[in-house]
Amino acid sequence: MASTTSDKKSAVAVPKAIKFIFGGGAGMAATLFVQPLDLIKNRMQLSSVGEKTKAYKSSLDVIVKIVRNEGVTALYNGLSAGMLRQATYTTTRLGVYSTIFERFVEHKGKQPTFFNKCAIGITAGAVGAFVGTPAELALIRMTADGSLPAAERRGYTNVFNALARITREEGVFTLWRGCLPTIGRAMVVNAAQLATYSQAKQVLLNSGYFKDSIGCHFVSSMISGLTTTAASMPVDIIKTRLQNMKVIDGKPEFSGAVDIFMKVLRNEGFFSLWKGFTPYYARIGPHTVLTFIFLEQMNRAYFKYRGIDNVPQL
Repeated sequence: MASTTSDKKSAVAVPKAIKFIFGGGAGMAATLFVQPLDLIKNRMQLSSVGEKTKAYKSSLDVIVKIVRNEGVTALYNGLSAGMLRQATYTTTRLGVYSTIFERFVEHKGKQPTFFNKCAIGITAGAVGAFVGTPAELALIRMTADGSLPAAERRGYTNVFNALARITREEGVFTLWRGCLPTIGRAMVVNAAQLATYSQAKQVLLNSGYFKDSIGCHFVSSMISGLTTTAASMPVDIIKTRLQNMKVIDGKPEFSGAVDIFMKVLRNEGFFSLWKGFTPYYARIGPHTVLTFIFLEQMNRAYFKYRGIDNVPQL
């Protein structure tokens, strides 16, 4: 009887709702560490908009100028928006992915192929991006605010203040400004990550120099992040500028995504589409690994609370 009870305990799975909470929570915890990289990336992408000279020479130059002009704590401007983005985007993406994955298995009676997983991941990323766009919009504006002249700053105190003011001052639909490029970026990111992470991990394991450990996951994430960053940045810079633009006397700075794309090419050059590459790349790998670590610890804590000794692998 004792053996049967022990087997049942070992077989207990984390409830779906708890999985979603853990997924969002792990993403939020990881954001605490990488938020400054998001801010640096956004500042670099928005530099040269309406300026004749280049605002920043490099990622280090951004850090130095922010610390000197705004203080060290300014590196965490927009943190509340970054946390809400993870709570909405990551949780929704995980929920949609898990639901579609399980439905596929029930309907087909087999595990999805690699290409099936890519399609599921792209779909889940698109839905998550739509839900997370308001928080993304607030994040872009809050991280950019310190670079604006004092008279032009929006002065949002936190993400909820930002969402309330945007709704009141610009209309509720403004919360989804830049929704299409946000969804496009999410689809590219999910496709690129799924296509390269598992392949990179397999090559590393086959090399004999790595074991299936945090070290292998980190290197795989950084390799995957390189491809993901290169593929998604042109869409990301368009999204960032579209979401940060102002409407002056009823006239917006840009007419749309295509207008931004053409102006970047014409005024700043082709390679400006990858402006902010270093902080964006530096964020992707660590954020993925940190999310994995926090998720692992949350699962362990849950099973310990339930009195279960054999913790299933993620």
